[in-house]
Amino acid sequence: MLDPIVNFVTLIFQWIGRGLGFAIGVILWPFMWAGRWYVQRGWILKAIVGAALLVLIGLYGNFFYATQWWNNFNPNYPDTYSFDKRNVSAGEQVAAGAGTDTAKTCGNSGIAQVAADLTDFNVNQNAWVSSMILYKLGLFGIDWDSTPFFDNKASFQRGINQAVRRTATELADNLGRVRTTSQIDSNLQEARGQLQYDESIWYISRNGMTATTPSVYRRAIANLRAFNSRLETCQTVFDARADNLKQYIDRIASDIGSTSAILKDRAEHYNNGWFDFRADDRYWFAYGQLYAYYGLMKGAQADFEDVIKEKHLQNLWDTMDQQFTSALRIQPFIIANGREDGWIFPTHLTTMGFYVLRVRSNLVEISNVLTQ
Repeated sequence: MLDPIVNFVTLIFQWIGRGLGFAIGVILWPFMWAGRWYVQRGWILKAIVGAALLVLIGLYGNFFYATQWWNNFNPNYPDTYSFDKRNVSAGEQVAAGAGTDTAKTCGNSGIAQVAADLTDFNVNQNAWVSSMILYKLGLFGIDWDSTPFFDNKASFQRGINQAVRRTATELADNLGRVRTTSQIDSNLQEARGQLQYDESIWYISRNGMTATTPSVYRRAIANLRAFNSRLETCQTVFDARADNLKQYIDRIASDIGSTSAILKDRAEHYNNGWFDFRADDRYWFAYGQLYAYYGLMKGAQADFEDVIKEKHLQNLWDTMDQQFTSALRIQPFIIANGREDGWIFPTHLTTMGFYVLRVRSNLVEISNVLTQ
């Protein structure tokens, strides 16, 4: 009585096995053909091809390591700076001796320090993925960002870089000079231009040989640290005024507000659950921005210490820090872009968008107080 059912189920599994066997055969056929071709060649050609294969295997091994190991990743990294113990605003003179300029000591900039360290984290402590040759080549010509593989770290790094770029512009245009009629600091001006460099440049561009993205960003690190060194000896300025802090915060709110709109658009129009291969790019870009701005806001809290005390902003600032911390706790292994009213797939983009808007709301509140 059960024989027809058993036979039917057996037939289904047989067809599934044949299908899997056929698919594996299609995948392995090019490699089997290449193996037979290689065996039939002469030893000179074998040596050349073998060496090329070893180089390719080495490149892909390095590429796998660079994209999967996130060295020194720490969402609580701002705590390592101990900015709360500094008790001096950026550019404020704290000591002088013998009546000479060279003996002066001023507070350095936490914002510049964090910006330099974040860039160092991106290009020295980790490989800068976006300009790696294998990342640029893609998966059989398909952009890695359009696949579910090897693109999360690149998006995270680009999110950090977006925040640092915005900060470098503010440092050069407003924070590192007195009003807008004074001269722009040379180190900050160079760092701003260097951090605007294209994120995906390898050794060769359309115009021939050129500097790679990581090498240019390393120059920006040197310039940011040179600015801070000069600031510590009172050889340059940091204009820690309330209106400068308000403008910086407004620019950050605008920046992450744009990111929240990108998250909203992706969540609404491409909610394919775990099969939306661009959702992870959007998520980790937003995560990278919040990761960077968390540290930069800690630096700003130290740089504008007097302003924050004068405007009684400490409680609002602490609330903003809590929102950053809550957002950075969310680190899904796989990003799913499910429907907001769905019950099978998570909605990680909507969740991240919620925290982005919470941070933005706190920034707007701080900005409103600074206006008063």
